[in-house]
Amino acid sequence: MTREDEDMTAAATDSDAETAAPTRGALSRLIQDVNDRGLSYSKMSERAIDSASGTKLSKPYLQRLVTNPPANSPSPKQLKALSNALGVSERRVKAAAAAQWLEYEATELAGYNDEVRIIVGHLAGMPEAELRRWRAMIEADERARREND
Repeated sequence: MTREDEDMTAAATDSDAETAAPTRGALSRLIQDVNDRGLSYSKMSERAIDSASGTKLSKPYLQRLVTNPPANSPSPKQLKALSNALGVSERRVKAAAAAQWLEYEATELAGYNDEVRIIVGHLAGMPEAELRRWRAMIEADERARREND
C-alpha cells in the first residue's frame, strides 16, 4: 500500500467542525436579522434603552451578542432595552434569549386565556407516558363533544 492509499483510508477527523462557523443562537440571529434588514448597530444602540431603569446597551455589546455571545443571558433590563433597539416585542426577545441560553423553546398560544396557558405549561413538564395519558383524555373529550353536537 502506498502512502497515498494510506491517506485515503485514514480515519476521518472532525476538522470541518473545528473550522466551520459556530451556529448562532436565537437571540444572536434575531439581532443579526435586524442588522441585515438595514438597521445599523449604531442606530440600535441609540434605541437600546430601558426607560424604566435607564439601562442602555452599547454598540460593542450588541455586536458581541452576535459574534461572541457572553456565557450568561442579558438581564431582564437589558432584554427590555434590546426589545426597544430591535423594534420587536419583549416577549420575542425573551423567547430568543431562553432558546439561546437555556435551550428552552417557547411556543406562543394565541387566542387562549391564561388558564389554557397554565394547563399547557403544566403538561409541558410531564414525562412522556403521563403526557400520552392526558392526550388520550383530551382527545376522548373532543370526540364526545363532537358526537353530542
